[in-house]
Amino acid sequence: MSFNIIGEIPGTDKAKADEVVMLGGHFDSWHGGTGATDNGAGSAVMLEAIRILKTTGLKMRRTVRLGLWTGEEQGLLGSRAYVKQHFADPEVGQPGTDKIKTLPEHAKLDAYYNIDNGTGKIRGVYLQGNEMVAPLFSSWMEPFHDLGMTTLSIRDTGGTDHLSYNAVGLPGFQFIQDPLDYDTRTHHSNMDVYERIQEPDMKQMAVIVASFVYMTANRDEMLPRKPLPKPRPPRQP
Repeated sequence: MSFNIIGEIPGTDKAKADEVVMLGGHFDSWHGGTGATDNGAGSAVMLEAIRILKTTGLKMRRTVRLGLWTGEEQGLLGSRAYVKQHFADPEVGQPGTDKIKTLPEHAKLDAYYNIDNGTGKIRGVYLQGNEMVAPLFSSWMEPFHDLGMTTLSIRDTGGTDHLSYNAVGLPGFQFIQDPLDYDTRTHHSNMDVYERIQEPDMKQMAVIVASFVYMTANRDEMLPRKPLPKPRPPRQP
């Protein structure tokens, strides 16, 4: 048995508090090292972003919820189970349509932001094909141009927990990060240890994530969504 870690800051607007902005990353790791860059770094950044928002006392209209997932290394198991329980099962269709069947909470999830590409600073956002959010993200990025965040990529990126949200038509995003020595040295290796963490980059990431979450939580409207997907074939055991 394994467990996800969930925490939240309740929204302050009675008309919006039942809507949710999520941020997260996976908490499990390979056992070769200590999982510092994969994904202790992402977990720490998201915890720090929540701490920043809580400590500043900024009011957020929507509820902000943190998810630190288990079983990511075995196939996004923690985030997939959470999405299936709360939002939709990507393998179940709505009778009479070619779309997936959604649960009531699906309409209330505004966006999910993920960190899981090591300790390198944020350079931009993968839009996962959601062109409609590009103008919003472009304006939110402007204060961080001098910190190196300048890129929006329309393309998808895979291999981590935002895919669980995209699979059911929810806006899920992974930030673009400096690769540093992530793929060449620390990823899934016995060199994934604390000494590889870059403190200035971690601080940059936490501030940017906190800002994106704050801006999302206080918009009048929820983020634009792509159309609901068709049910996918059941996963093979």
